[in-house]
This record gives sequence, structure tokens and C-alpha cells, in this order.
Amino acid sequence: MNFTRWSARLPGTQRRAAARTDRPATPDRRAESAGAVPAARAEHLTDGHPHIPAVDELPVRDVLDRVPALVALVHGPDHRVAYVNDAYVAAFGVRPLGEPVRDALPELDQLGLLPLLDQVQRSGRPRTLKSRKAPDGRSYTFTCTPVTEGDQDGGAVLVFATDVTDHAEAAERLRASERSQRETAVTLQRSLLPQELEEPDDLRIAATYHPGGTETAVGGDWYDVITLGGGRTALVIGDVMGRGVRAAAVMGQLRTAVRAYARLDLPPHEVLQLLDGLAAEIDANQIATCVYAIHDPNEGRLVYASAGHLPILVRDEHGTVQRADEPTGPPLGTGGWMHASGSIALGPGSTAVLYTDGLVERRDQDIDEGIAALERALAGATGTPQVVCDRLVRSAGVTADHDDDVAVLVLQHPARTGPAGELFRNAALELLGGIEAAPRARAFASGVLTSWRFPAELHDLGVLAASELVANSLQHGIPPMRLRLRRTDRRLIIEVTDGDDHLPRRRRAEPADESGRGIAIVATIATNWGSRRTPGGGKAVWCEFVLPKG
Repeated sequence: MNFTRWSARLPGTQRRAAARTDRPATPDRRAESAGAVPAARAEHLTDGHPHIPAVDELPVRDVLDRVPALVALVHGPDHRVAYVNDAYVAAFGVRPLGEPVRDALPELDQLGLLPLLDQVQRSGRPRTLKSRKAPDGRSYTFTCTPVTEGDQDGGAVLVFATDVTDHAEAAERLRASERSQRETAVTLQRSLLPQELEEPDDLRIAATYHPGGTETAVGGDWYDVITLGGGRTALVIGDVMGRGVRAAAVMGQLRTAVRAYARLDLPPHEVLQLLDGLAAEIDANQIATCVYAIHDPNEGRLVYASAGHLPILVRDEHGTVQRADEPTGPPLGTGGWMHASGSIALGPGSTAVLYTDGLVERRDQDIDEGIAALERALAGATGTPQVVCDRLVRSAGVTADHDDDVAVLVLQHPARTGPAGELFRNAALELLGGIEAAPRARAFASGVLTSWRFPAELHDLGVLAASELVANSLQHGIPPMRLRLRRTDRRLIIEVTDGDDHLPRRRRAEPADESGRGIAIVATIATNWGSRRTPGGGKAVWCEFVLPKG
């Protein structure tokens, strides 16, 4: 807008301007009313159109007095108030003219407009301050525009305030609704995650989950630890694509399914194969990544399968970090892919890390750089699993306003020595078959359990269980056969493997039957028992006894 030389020919406008001052009309003020603070005149806008008023009949102040927006005109380096319109007076009361904004329009000073006015005068360009709540309780968007005042010194700025209260309140209601939905999703997400991690005998485990920042809809990250029996442990981490309650609900269904499939004691790739079909049934438009891994302390390895997930990282006892990159299949829910299992060493003294992409993915860098940074952080991370977990999260720069969910699962296979090492022992016997196999197995089990100083009752139960499992393997299995005994600080585990993949099942033996009672006896005397197929086409049948405390 271009303001011309102030005009003194608008008595009605002058009277309204004089009425807006809260001070009596002194001679100087009367002089001001007479022309010291003149009214602005509009330039030629009509080109002489016969139905539009002439320029002299359309004073700028009369126009501005009738607009619903709040308008003020300030001039000079100290921003003295030259004009406020009727809407401004209705909102904030009568304002004194000729005074600096800090004194005459304190509400603008409170809203921080003075620096903005300085910027507009210096740059000669308009500036906007969006949706600020004024002392009258309403919200305004302020636009400050430089104007030319003829030969006035210091330049002028037109302040134009639009009432955006309805829009601001609607936006706040929307934000409140989004916050409520996010809180619901976070609550659902956390309730579906394990409230307490299971504690395997041979591993030490810690996990953490960080939802995205307050402006981010929570995702579907999850983790789980499942003790399979026989000393083996399943570890799971996954990420459902998408955000909000729907992603969290799908995550809960997948986590429940994983726990059910884990009870079947299937190899990792078979578990993912089952999950792949289930994910497509739950929601064909929503996919998920997942790693399912099994740790067997007897093997000292982590056997795993990956469905589009990031690689497991393993730090050995010397501090060297290795990626478990292969094999990796497509995410769950895509279908048409045969998953495969791989393995990586996880011996005593090793630490493994499973994580979701929120830990390593950043918009300004390639994800491989994030994984490499995590490898470096893991190489120098020592202490308990929780300490390692916290350190990795800090090193990745995860804060409360992080833009993605983060889930981390850390597991350690401690290197036990001294008295602690005496509580974790292994013993194995290769069975060649023949009539001498059963007596040899009983004698071996008896000698081992005696050397481990088990009480007499547990010794006898262990020998009986070993005898029945070996007898079952001799009758229904094929070589090679092996009896393995393992003790931890909590339980005794007895396992027999052979080369036949037919899994035994517990059945009711009739009084006249000469066989069929072995598994029933084991199931009766042991705390737990189970069977699984082993790589290469064989099977393992195991049972375990909880050790008495003290």
C-alpha cells in the first residue's frame, strides 16, 4: 500500500482519531488533530469509472475503519502510533495517538512485535507473525507491511491483525485429538510388549522401547524372549510398517502368533514361513520385518532367520563385531518366498544386539552408515546388557523427540569361571546301539549325576529319565544316537538325539501293552519335556528337572 501526503480535509475522520486518545485535548493535541497526524488518502484506483466513487470520496481511513481486521499505523524509528481503526479500539479500547507502541499499544509489545517492526523498517519487506494469543483472549495473525508516508521521516509500518481464533481453536482440538490417539497407541503398544522379560539360564538379556516424539504417531516395533525348554531360548524383534493404533494392533497379533509357533520348537525359517502367511491374512496392505533367532548353549551359536529386517550384530569376547547379514528374505506378508536359516557364533563372553530401524536410520544419511556407527558403539560397549542397551541408544542420539520408534534387544552369553562355572556343566555319551547301550547310558548318567553332587532323589529321577529316553530312541530311532546331560544353576536337562525325524507323542498305554509307557513316565516325573527336529533329518527328545533351591 502506498500512503500519500497526509490530508487535513477529512473532519469526520479527524474527530474519530481525536476520540481515540485517552488524554485531554491540549493545544498541541488540537494542532495534532488539525493536521500533525493527518489522515491517509488512497491513490487513484478507479480510472474514472462512473459507478465507483472518486478518489477524494474514498478516504483510506474510512475504508480501514470498516474492515473487521485490526489495523494500526506506526511511523518513525520509535514506532509512534499514527492511527488505529475502530476494530482495534473495539478489541483493546481507546489508544493514545502520537505515543510509542511500547506505551500506546502495550499488547503488541507483549506479543513481541517490536523486533518485527524493526525488521520491516530495515528490510522494506513485509513480515508475518502467525497465530499469537493476545491479551483479549483471542488469537491473531499479524502482518506488518512497510508503507510510504510522502516526506515523513523514518518510514511507516501498517500492522494488520486477522482474527484466527476459530482456526487456532480448531487446530488445537485437532492436536489434542492426535495426542489422545497417540497416547492410546503408545498405551496399546506398551501393553502388548513383554511386561517382564523371561530369564533364560544361560543368557543375560535387556531390552528397551522408545516411542517416537510427541508429533510422531507410534509405530509397531516389538521384541520378545521365549524360553523353549531344554536350555534353548528364542529371541524375536520386529517392526510393523505404518503408524498408529492399527500398526500396534497388528504387532500384537504377530507377537502372539510368534509365541504360539515358538512352542512348536520349529527352526527359525519355518516360524517365519508361518508368520508370512498369517501377516497376509491379518492385513494384505501391511507388511512387517522380523528376525527370529534361537540360542542353544550346547552349540554356542545363534541360529536365525530374517524377513527383511536389519542384521544382528555380535561382539565376541575379544571386542570384534560381526554382522549376521545372510540369509535375509523379504518382509512378512509379501508371500511367495522360502525363508532360510543361518547361524552366527555366540560363545561365552559374546554379546548380540537385535534392533529396529529407528536406531540406525536417519534422513540425512545412508542406513549402512547408521549400522556402521552402531557397530563402533558396540565394539566399545561393556557392562551388563542394560548398560550396553542404554549406551547404544545414547550413541545413536535417540531423544524424547526422536522421529521414529526404537526397539533394542541385547543378550549376553556370560563367560563363567570359578564357582559360577561349576554350576554350568555338560556331559555327553555317544550311543552305538545294541543291547549294551541302555546299561551304558544308565551307568553314565549315574556317574555324572553323582559327580555333580545331586541329592539322591534327583539322582534317581535323572537316571530313570535318561534310561527311558534312551530306550525310546533305541526302539524307534536310528543311529547316530547321543545322550547329553547339562546342568545350570537352576535345572538339570537330559536330552537324547538320534537320526530319525519322527517325533514321539505321549499316549495312554493299555494294561496289556508291552511298550508306550516311556514318554508317559518321563512326562510324569520331569518338570517339563519336549521334542524337536534337528538339522540333518534327526530329532531331539529332552526333559528337565528344576533344582531345589539352596
